[in-house]
Amino acid sequence: MASVRAVLIDIDGVLTVSWKPLPGAVEALRAIRAAGLGVALVTNTTSRTRASIAEVLGGAGFEVAAEDVLTAPSVTAAHLAEHHPGARCALLNSGDIAEDLAGVTLVDDDPDVVVLGGAGPEFGYTALNRAFGFLQRGARLVAMHRGLYWRTEAGLQLDSGAFLTGLEKAARVEAEVTGKPSRAFFEAALARLGADPDRALMVGDDVESDVLAAQRAGLTGVLVRTGKFQQETLQGASGAPDHIIDSFAGLPALLGLGPV
Repeated sequence: MASVRAVLIDIDGVLTVSWKPLPGAVEALRAIRAAGLGVALVTNTTSRTRASIAEVLGGAGFEVAAEDVLTAPSVTAAHLAEHHPGARCALLNSGDIAEDLAGVTLVDDDPDVVVLGGAGPEFGYTALNRAFGFLQRGARLVAMHRGLYWRTEAGLQLDSGAFLTGLEKAARVEAEVTGKPSRAFFEAALARLGADPDRALMVGDDVESDVLAAQRAGLTGVLVRTGKFQQETLQGASGAPDHIIDSFAGLPALLGLGPV
């Protein structure tokens, strides 16, 4: 795969689980950087800012700066500025991401847009029913992703995609999705690296949102058997990944960089 010049990498489930590095991941990322390939960490994580993510990963041994990280919240801020300039936005999210939503006007009542981030304790009946009410009164719905679950040390945990589907059906609306699997998300990452899709690959643990979505955007897709990977999900997927490897530690060999 000598033609590859840029690598897009999901974080949770690929490099880390519960922010702890997976075996061989630190060394593999170091080898990819040493080969001169462009690297962008593309994540639907909505509980931390880009700076916070870079700090945590740096503490775990990864050579990462904030500018290497592209998050669903940062892409959402750009989407709102372009498509809903000046909109009053009600945010439902678990975690403080205000730093990555610079320029977005956040309100508690009478929003023009309901913005759905990542799930957590905040996603109770009262909060969801309140969002449902806003949508019934004409607010638009913007979702940072459609992820149904993610993996932690405690196992798979429910994510906001499950609630998003319910809101869409109940309010008879269709969300504008800004993070993965949105094509615009991958295009934004490639633009940062100055790379063409046919010379880039995406590594992820979610066959639909990470891998097949990237392939539809023209990238090479690599699925890892870590994180949220499940064989039955792969078998029922809407397509086939270009490559499947056991873990991110095996990526340098796939790229022809030799063993780490």
